[in-house]
Amino acid sequence: MTAALSPSYRTETLDAIDGGTFDVIVVGGGITGVGCALDAATRGLSVALVEQRDISSGTSSRSSKLFHGGLRYLEHLNFGLVKEALHERELIRQTIAPHLVWPIPFVYPLRHRVWERAYVGAGIALYDGMARLGGSTLPRQWHLGRKELARVFPGIKRKAFVGGIRYFDAGTDDARYALAVARTASSYGARILTSARVTGFVHDGKRVAGIRATCLETGRSLEARARVIVNATGVWTDRTEALVGDERRDVTASKGIHIVVPKDRIDSEVGFITRTPTSVLFLIPHRHFWHIGTTDTPWELGPAHPAASRADIDYLLEQANGVLADPLTRDDVLGVYAGLRPLVRGDAESTAKLSREHAIRSVAPGFVTIVGGKYTTYRVMAEDTIDRAFESIEESVGPSVTSEVPLVGAEGYEELRGQVDDLAAAHRLAADDVERLLSRYGSDIQTILDLMEADPSLAERLPSGVYHRAEVIFAVEHEGALHLDDVLTRRTRLSIECADRGTEAAPVVAELMAGLLGWDGSTVTRELAHYEARVAAERESQTMDDDETADAARMGAPDIRTLGSA
Repeated sequence: MTAALSPSYRTETLDAIDGGTFDVIVVGGGITGVGCALDAATRGLSVALVEQRDISSGTSSRSSKLFHGGLRYLEHLNFGLVKEALHERELIRQTIAPHLVWPIPFVYPLRHRVWERAYVGAGIALYDGMARLGGSTLPRQWHLGRKELARVFPGIKRKAFVGGIRYFDAGTDDARYALAVARTASSYGARILTSARVTGFVHDGKRVAGIRATCLETGRSLEARARVIVNATGVWTDRTEALVGDERRDVTASKGIHIVVPKDRIDSEVGFITRTPTSVLFLIPHRHFWHIGTTDTPWELGPAHPAASRADIDYLLEQANGVLADPLTRDDVLGVYAGLRPLVRGDAESTAKLSREHAIRSVAPGFVTIVGGKYTTYRVMAEDTIDRAFESIEESVGPSVTSEVPLVGAEGYEELRGQVDDLAAAHRLAADDVERLLSRYGSDIQTILDLMEADPSLAERLPSGVYHRAEVIFAVEHEGALHLDDVLTRRTRLSIECADRGTEAAPVVAELMAGLLGWDGSTVTRELAHYEARVAAERESQTMDDDETADAARMGAPDIRTLGSA
């Protein structure tokens, strides 16, 4: 068993899946899909996962990057969801992935002295109480007056607020977290295959008994069989179900966008949350940056590459500038990302009111769909899905054990945290570099450091960012990166963390990847041209006035995996 999603692992996985028979085949490599693969594999089941693009290439890399209970759901009296999410937040933070999750203090601001402090204070006190029941060790909430609010958030519009309430949630890098889940599933024997599109299903009578797929890197046709198929394709759910003959259309998409600005543009020690007319405004400190979001608007267009329009960006700037003494402008925006929430369609007037809880349904014998839910509760969703999948075929399996399974990089992390200065001195790095690497790789940092030791040039930084060249090598040899976009957008965040959006680093990254993946000169040229076209299309889309024109502009750059299969 291995957690290394290397090029050779992919070749072996292609051969293992084609013609293979598994207990479970999962379609979809977002956080829900990889969670299902891990849950099934740790029960001792044989598992294959097939993803048409990259791990977490869709919604699961475009979230608010928080593990949180959903404070705003208390207002809708959704106590069960909040309690469950808070329990999962603490389980992840303390046991499953302490290296990938960190506490973030937030302030909820108050505009009215008496009734609002009592109303919001009661809600946050309830949130804190539920967190304690879930095992939280984070500091309790406390009330701030106007002067105290200005002390922790010097950049706030002081006259706009009479005080606030400070509380804690947790942050993460969503793409890296999903990747760690996938790699952990692999270490338990799951076969993880990216760049492979499911094109149909195998039937035994009415029972769905397998998948047909095409490898988008080689064009190879694949067929595999399984006792159960799990559809975890998020906003692609309806399209996937249509392949088994189910024509229902009850999954709708809600678009949420975020902008990224430099850390020094907002003078604050804490994050910020407040309601807006249509959504919730988050100002989230994320290392050297602020992530500002989010929107909540219906999306009726294609699910592949949701685009942020100028109207979306201007809306977030307007909402943020209602809080900040020093207004942000579009020139401050380093990056923009848009994601789609898969919601089960209901009678609500807006997508903001549709349920964030998950739904599981048996579409056909042997075929189960999981849709909806929150990133924070992915583990519970996966447990419920595997339970339901085998109930649907009237077979029993052992209980889920993922509450006790640490992700790759977690074991040994706490010991390494106490050795930061020693590691920095031994490897001629700054202590900040070691801390950053620990927060990305946990105990896998030793592999990164060994790469640097063997080749000192790999300790050099990539242009425009904080990342080391060794991290590109690790991304290919251990994390399944197949394309330039995989590294610049998800293994690192150069696509949203620097003004050039990763184009300056792209040639260096392509050169490092080429030697590992066997790219010739024409492949390198194609990869660079695609990435530059993707950045240009995104920039153009963000100048458009509405979703339709923004989507048309973004779709001007086709997906590299579509190009690769041509």
